[in-house]
Amino acid sequence: MSTTASQDEAAEARRGSFSGRRVFILAAIGSAVGLGNIWRFPYVAYDNGGGAFILPYLVALLTAGIPFLFLEYALGHRYRGSAPLSFARLSRRTEGLGWWQVGICFMIAVYYAAVIAWALSYTVLSFTRAWGEDPNAYFFGDLLQAGDPGVTLDFVPRVLLPLAVVWVALIAVLALGVQRGVGATSVIFIPVLVIAFAVLVVQALRLPGAGAGLDALFAPDWSALAEPAVWAAAYGQIFFSLSIGFGIMITYSSYVHRRTDMTGSAMVVGFSNSGFELLAGIGVFAALGFMAQASGVAVGEVATSGIGLAFIAFPTIVNEAPAGAVIGVLFFASLVMAGFTSLVSVLEVVISAVRDKFELSRLRSTLVVTVPCALLSLIGFSTTSGIYVLDILDHFINRFGILLVAVVSMVVLAWGVRALPRLRDHLNRDGSVPVRGWWIVLMSVVTPLVLGFVLVRELWAVLQEPYEGYPQWMLLVFGWLAALLVAVGGFVIARVPWRSQTRIDGYDDDEPVATTTPGRDL
Repeated sequence: MSTTASQDEAAEARRGSFSGRRVFILAAIGSAVGLGNIWRFPYVAYDNGGGAFILPYLVALLTAGIPFLFLEYALGHRYRGSAPLSFARLSRRTEGLGWWQVGICFMIAVYYAAVIAWALSYTVLSFTRAWGEDPNAYFFGDLLQAGDPGVTLDFVPRVLLPLAVVWVALIAVLALGVQRGVGATSVIFIPVLVIAFAVLVVQALRLPGAGAGLDALFAPDWSALAEPAVWAAAYGQIFFSLSIGFGIMITYSSYVHRRTDMTGSAMVVGFSNSGFELLAGIGVFAALGFMAQASGVAVGEVATSGIGLAFIAFPTIVNEAPAGAVIGVLFFASLVMAGFTSLVSVLEVVISAVRDKFELSRLRSTLVVTVPCALLSLIGFSTTSGIYVLDILDHFINRFGILLVAVVSMVVLAWGVRALPRLRDHLNRDGSVPVRGWWIVLMSVVTPLVLGFVLVRELWAVLQEPYEGYPQWMLLVFGWLAALLVAVGGFVIARVPWRSQTRIDGYDDDEPVATTTPGRDL
């Protein structure tokens, strides 16, 4: 064995790895299945043709979602590093793309923890329905104490304490490492999440009016298929829900044994994610059907998504439903588990990148990343203005961060460094799903064009009218400036040299042959 190969294997051992393919798949599913699956997909489907939306959704999954998973799996698995290290080993010129993704993950982690903290509070509140008869007033008034849009440092203890609990748990899990922390959490949480949500769906289907809710969700409006906006919504939903485009799947695939079926793994993750979204749609709209019947209105008048669905509509359902406390605990506990596994994956992108770049120990790199992130989160999102800053950051980072870097990455990989053929060959080495010329066409032409169209639509909408009517200075600082900062900052950090022990140049010339047993345990 060559000295270089020995050094590479030693470096990989220090980074850590998943114990097998099954753990990797569960971790990837844990990242993909997040809050958007539960509170975004049902309404997107309802608002874009109902049952007819399944067709563009499946087309988007097969032509963009899973093929992009192939791309990120190939990049991380072949180059054996965090997002910046994998891009750097592919080509020094592309390293900035990896750091751009790291910056996006850091931003997301700062605010995403706050939503998990709210869900954690509501899990406890569900036992006694402590939000009272007016969930809207409780959420914005008693819990968040939200005033007019602006920035304050008026802390809210009801948010600060659960948010601190979330960060302590995150730091503990991430400090344990790839297998004992990230992998073990997913192995435990994902089966529990599926069981809990399945029980919730059964309870929701037994509610009076559940059938009307399902009719509203699945009744097909075939005319919607002629609308470009419906297809754009399908591609946007697939892209956001699979946790692709911002370094997570690159990082996770770098922790897998060298001789692993990556294409088969991508198929399992992609269809598992979509299956959970369908399950979420059934449970949510069954409950909304009950809410509509109890209120004497049409389902369309109570259908909503996001924060409004989770923290206003569902507490209202819990107040009225038989066994409402059970439904509430299951729903909010599911939000906590789905959000927690996703946030672990987001932070792992940053930790892995810092560790690779500066050759830090697992504990030191975890603390270097999570302590500043936790402080920013606690200071920024446990105040009376936290929800407004969160809403703006989430909107702009998702659309003009994740979508933009994904489109740029595909164009650069396809046309700039011509990397798709060698990534295709890597996937075919052990993959159970053959990757041919169709994949290169999708990644170099079709998907960039479709996502570019989605991006232009989002840009046009926000330029036509200020997002949610927020003050322009807030949109500038927490929206445009934040999105610009992660992009520019990424390419600035890429100028920092790698440690001499980290092999960059020449890595692409000699894909090492496995010296360990292939991880085919699923």
